[in-house]
Amino acid sequence: MKLPGPDHPITITANPRRVRVSAGGVVIADTAHALTLKEASYPAVQYVPRGDVNMALLARTDRVTHCPYKGDANYFSINAGGKTLENSIWSYETPFPAMTEISGYLAFYPDKVTIEEMG
Repeated sequence: MKLPGPDHPITITANPRRVRVSAGGVVIADTAHALTLKEASYPAVQYVPRGDVNMALLARTDRVTHCPYKGDANYFSINAGGKTLENSIWSYETPFPAMTEISGYLAFYPDKVTIEEMG
């Protein structure tokens, strides 16, 4: 486990804008409670609470990856509009203590879905 610091900063802030995620014209998530995670020089990532995601469209996969700063990520595929988008969502269900704010939230690969910030 590594802790965020000056050489690898990570910040988590409430996104004041509404975030909508869709795939193939089907809305997967719509929330006013997204968290924006900024990590080092990577693009910002929107983490959406599960309560604002249509979980019926998701299927957990066997994929697991490890981040030395956040912990182990579990993955989901999206089944929408007659298509399956494999491993297009990840979630840190039991992140390291420094990242507890994103526990159970879902993040989406922007090259697999449409992520809109509104308002």
